[in-house]
Amino acid sequence: MKEVSVLVGGKAGDGINNAGAMVAQLFNHLGYFVYIYTDYPSLIRGGHNFALVRAADEPVGAYNDRIDYLVALNQETLDLHLPHCPDCTVIANADLVKSIKSGQTVSINTILKAESAPPITGNSVMIGAFAKAAGIPWEIVGDVFRRHMPKAADENIRVARRAYDEGLITRPIPVISGPPHTLLSGNEAIGLGLVAGGLSAYISYPMTPSSTLLHFLAGNAERFGLKVIHPENEIAVILMALGSATAGARTAVGTSGGGFCLMTEGLSFAGMAEIPIVIVVSQRTGPSTGLPTYTGQAELRFVLHAGQGEFPRLVVAPADAGEAYTWSAAAMHLAWKYQIPAFVLADKTLSEGTYSVDYDRLTGLPVADPVLWNDQAPYRRYHDTPVGISPLAFPGRKDAIVKVNSYAHDEDGITTEDAGLVTLMTEKRRRKEANLKEEMDRYPCVSVRGTAGATNALLCWGSVRNACDEVAARLGLRVIQPVVFSPFPDQQFSAACRGMQHLIAVEENATGQLAALAREHGVSADATVLKYDGRPFNPDELVRRVQEVIAP
Repeated sequence: MKEVSVLVGGKAGDGINNAGAMVAQLFNHLGYFVYIYTDYPSLIRGGHNFALVRAADEPVGAYNDRIDYLVALNQETLDLHLPHCPDCTVIANADLVKSIKSGQTVSINTILKAESAPPITGNSVMIGAFAKAAGIPWEIVGDVFRRHMPKAADENIRVARRAYDEGLITRPIPVISGPPHTLLSGNEAIGLGLVAGGLSAYISYPMTPSSTLLHFLAGNAERFGLKVIHPENEIAVILMALGSATAGARTAVGTSGGGFCLMTEGLSFAGMAEIPIVIVVSQRTGPSTGLPTYTGQAELRFVLHAGQGEFPRLVVAPADAGEAYTWSAAAMHLAWKYQIPAFVLADKTLSEGTYSVDYDRLTGLPVADPVLWNDQAPYRRYHDTPVGISPLAFPGRKDAIVKVNSYAHDEDGITTEDAGLVTLMTEKRRRKEANLKEEMDRYPCVSVRGTAGATNALLCWGSVRNACDEVAARLGLRVIQPVVFSPFPDQQFSAACRGMQHLIAVEENATGQLAALAREHGVSADATVLKYDGRPFNPDELVRRVQEVIAP
């Protein structure tokens, strides 16, 4: 695989994410697939932020140890990262970096003064200097600025061009064949998938790393025809969302683990009242506040078992932006067909990472249609049917009295404590769950990748799969990735594990939650490779750790 990596670093407030996004677009227009990883502390100002842009001639979804270019907006970036990439090409801000032994420097302040440009254009100076060092033709650089920085494009192009003209080509990057692809963050892909699934309303209280989903949908609410609401807390979010769904609007909410804690009573309400709702939970390091801006995979068990009582739920955990798009749409459709809560379980790495998305490579999933009332009175909100799904009608519908009840109730929605009716309604919900499980057999609930026929395999889930893919390619392994966790796809999972001699579970938690779940379903991992410091696995690190435990 041909690849190149660029690290752009500075302090919070320097616009590091935007600079990384522009570097990624340069690679995109050179024909590369792109992945961006961002690292930042929970600070509004100060601290060290960096964006690591990895480009390759094949799709990538993880960052590696290798850094080819180090773009340093301050001295701290050089001090922290140069020891780990002694052979990288350095492009540094001469105004703040004073101890550079090799590489190029460019004075942002001097160029801005010469061009009478505002400070906000400073990053464009560094992008222009990087583009020249990498030998990227100016025509591509100018086109990227016009396409992806349309506001004040002329000012940014002027300062970038001045830095470009003053620089030297030191490490040229080849242009490769291939058209530019759409670059999407995981949260943007989730949002687009929800919209494709018919989203009408999105309700959320901002909590990293789900916050950018709220920002994305709010910024595009008019374009998508959405109601986007930011209530005062997560309890208000879930209750408002249940009201919205009850009124007939396809509704989703987004949060992280701490916010979802506050939603669990509302989740149980949805289970008893059979209200369709999609809940996006993007994991970060816990417990409690934990590391607000770093990643983790410690909430699989929580999402599977949250809420009191027993009720069906759908839980999907995509690995990259493409899967996030298709499975978010499917979650919305299935939530409404089966009138259940459906979860899209993400993590910081997926939510805030940026990926090249090739729509031609996406696997289309079946579209599940809701069961609607046929106007034959009387309407019974919880009508007991052979498949357990009660036809939907919404308040205001002629001849339909819609009763929504969180208490045990009869078919009409009237509260009851009658033992026979309680049993009847419980068994109705159980039949609904059984039918959902049967329908999911038509979906690709378990992804099998890597070396076909390999007897050693990596078992993983969520964004970790991207690093596992590369490790499998290097070591000749199979990769087994459950995408659906509830209802658990027993048959597909057993088939994927058939012929295994050595199974290694790779997870970003301290207890091996997927490994324990697999054991409950008859498959035991021979070893676990776990990481729980808030940072994602990268392929170089994971190769070393897998080699330590793999069977000879």
